[in-house]
Amino acid sequence: MSVVAEQFESAERQRQAAELGMWVFLATEIMFFAPLFLGYAYGRWALSDSFAAASRHTDVVIGTVNTAILLTSSLMMALAVRAAKLQQRRTLVRFLILTAAFGVLFLALKGLEYRDEWQEHLVPWLDFSFESSHRAGAALFYFLYFGMTGLHAIHLSIGVTMVCVFAVRASRQDIAPMRNQIEIGALYWHFVDSIWVFLYPMIYLVERHG
Repeated sequence: MSVVAEQFESAERQRQAAELGMWVFLATEIMFFAPLFLGYAYGRWALSDSFAAASRHTDVVIGTVNTAILLTSSLMMALAVRAAKLQQRRTLVRFLILTAAFGVLFLALKGLEYRDEWQEHLVPWLDFSFESSHRAGAALFYFLYFGMTGLHAIHLSIGVTMVCVFAVRASRQDIAPMRNQIEIGALYWHFVDSIWVFLYPMIYLVERHG
């Protein structure tokens, strides 16, 4: 049974306060991404041809695979929450480990993609190389690309650490007091995944047919 802090009259009130706090936190996190999204919207409107040309240099295979990986990780996290509610320790630990593993796999593939972009001289502030007619617009695209995906990777790394901590704790102690924490943590994980759902078409699917 969850330990109720003295300022709350019941466990339910405590859970509601924690959930509200997480939603407020996530709302502030959106402000980190909002300027980058607005910059992208401007560039997509003002430099559409350059953004399309730059997008065609991204690795759509890795982007698509990573999208599938994150969607699967969200499913694993949802199943972990269900296992916590049902007091199934082993199942909970298993799904938490799978969630973290998918997160690490995503980051590893993203690292490979960054390495390829480095080798292709697509990092704007480090010897950026692109066809002259689209160079300025492509540089803006990749500046926003690294800003958005880098910020997302930081958030995902935090999420992986959080899930790993949950897994270790769940393997060593009673999971009943952790139920609310896991549910709140799941909100954060799904938020990070949902950001990628927006980034995927913005980065990889800009007039890909062209």
